[in-house]
Amino acid sequence: MLPGNLETLENKKVRAMKVYLALVVAMLVMAATCVSAADNAPAPSPVSDATTLFVPTAFASLIALAFGLLF
Repeated sequence: MLPGNLETLENKKVRAMKVYLALVVAMLVMAATCVSAADNAPAPSPVSDATTLFVPTAFASLIALAFGLLF
């Protein structure tokens, strides 16, 4: 039998693993079911704004990379 503090620490670890597993499963389900209509869409022309890199996009990408490296 573990003391009270160690038992709650183990429970927290188990709960964290369950949450992590649920997030991984949710991401896999979203990746498997998100079929886009862009598969058949034509590519944007080179003069459109769709080819430029916007600052919010780069910022969000860096935040996502940092989150992935830290956790």
